[in-house]
Amino acid sequence: MPILPHRVEREAGRTQREQNGCVSDFDPARYLSDDLIERIRTRAATVDAENLFPDDDLAELREAGYLGILVPRELGGAGLSLAEASVLQQRLAGAAPATALAINMHLVWTGVAKVLSDRGDDALRFVQEGAAAGEVFAFGISEAGNDLVLFGSDTDAVPQPDGGYAFTGTKIFTSLAPTWDHLGLHGLDTTSDDAPRLVFAFVDRTDAVHVRDDWDTVGMRGTQSRTTELRGAPASADRIVRRLAPGPNPDPLVFGIFSVFELLLASVYTGLARRALDLAVESARARTSKKTGLAYSQDPDIRWRIADMALAYDGMLPQLEAIARDIDARADHGALWFAKLSGLKHRAVSAAKAVVDEAMLVAGGSSYFSHSELGRLYRDVLAGMFHPSDPESAHSTVAAAWLGPLTP
Repeated sequence: MPILPHRVEREAGRTQREQNGCVSDFDPARYLSDDLIERIRTRAATVDAENLFPDDDLAELREAGYLGILVPRELGGAGLSLAEASVLQQRLAGAAPATALAINMHLVWTGVAKVLSDRGDDALRFVQEGAAAGEVFAFGISEAGNDLVLFGSDTDAVPQPDGGYAFTGTKIFTSLAPTWDHLGLHGLDTTSDDAPRLVFAFVDRTDAVHVRDDWDTVGMRGTQSRTTELRGAPASADRIVRRLAPGPNPDPLVFGIFSVFELLLASVYTGLARRALDLAVESARARTSKKTGLAYSQDPDIRWRIADMALAYDGMLPQLEAIARDIDARADHGALWFAKLSGLKHRAVSAAKAVVDEAMLVAGGSSYFSHSELGRLYRDVLAGMFHPSDPESAHSTVAAAWLGPLTP
């Protein structure tokens, strides 16, 4: 049965939602109550203005069991599907995009664990058990200047006598930096007999990990995605998840990371777009034209803008649902999978940016002030273009899928 997106307007007690003639009994408010969403929303402006990590948001989400929504019920989680998690992340992003984006990075690892376990691989069972217990897992893949992303690393992974590894290098955009318990990362082993090998592993927060206090950005400030220095950070043998040859690899771990990362990113920015659309509608109804004496909601140009925003937003919902369903169902898209996932993320962040741009124009000059929620969304949505896959990578991936690789 299709999972339908949450409508941001407050509809307490409404447990069924209808879209295109389909009804789902999935109720997002069961996991993110209306009261919780409103408390998170009221804190978002302060988190942004003071460049804070949303500790209170995380505490309440942990208490609500949100860290374990993708963990199987038998391991203490909610046992939700990726499609349902997408709906929830849209709802959370509508209240506080930075909080949603930060939590996204934890959910990526629990989502990867789900993808693997759905395919008979329990390599990340410790992630599921930890998340169900309230532990926070962060995402440590990004490195400055490393456009290979999952397929290469500038971090040194040195094998240890006990079968573990010590990691030395610098990771950037490490969300949840002030609070994570475990960091999932990769590094390059250049010394083993079968070197080179990309090593995917998890390290704990120890004295061998130094987190810089350097997150002072235009938007998404609450993610506190600080630079992380690894100074021989140890990963024990039971936390080494994969040793893979560098370069593109069909391993399920690589697919899991890429698929869940792109899906949940697209979900966050779609939720942000919905909030911008709602604010634009509120503004159009509240503002009155001196020229006509009518509400701006009666102005043909404003109505066209609102319609254009809704057309862009509505177009993302079935795409998110379809891709999430296909990942959950282990659909076989073969070589087109990466093009589909890159395209989903690219379209979502592009649509969200277009929606917020239009919302700013509908709301007028008041939205340009830093205290304006729309002004904050305008800054937050800019972050979307920097996440993998960036526009160049997305177009290159899709071109290769349809035209084949470039001729050497």
